[in-house]
Amino acid sequence: MGNVLQHHPARTLSVQDVFDRLESGILGGPWHFGTHEIRIEERLGDDAYQVSAELPGIDPEKNLTIDVTGDVLTIRAEREERKETKENSEFHYGSFARAVRLPAGARGDRATAEYTDGILTVRIPLEGRKDETTKIAVTRGTRTG
Repeated sequence: MGNVLQHHPARTLSVQDVFDRLESGILGGPWHFGTHEIRIEERLGDDAYQVSAELPGIDPEKNLTIDVTGDVLTIRAEREERKETKENSEFHYGSFARAVRLPAGARGDRATAEYTDGILTVRIPLEGRKDETTKIAVTRGTRTG
């Protein structure tokens, strides 16, 4: 699963084009979900970490999977769309997967998710996260030998 390479049949892609497109997807570039570009937004607050994704046209109960394993949140979605006209029929299929490393103190076991008007919002509470500076004492050691 992952980034879907867009290719126009009348255009030949060079090897460099393919690598550029793969790199842009793997390293956080635009993700495509059928013909729709997926936008991901991450927010780190004082009490929660939030990830939002545009996933229009899916049934969240059938085509959306969200899980947390260790310190990684994974979101997977699939969408299929059929358009029928008198002249022809079109079928579009897209899949999306994104893994995000969670910040320290994230409680994946208490995560919540909501899907409203094509927007998925996952909220993960944070515990024990402090941005305070802690001084660490240094002790003097002795050499032997």
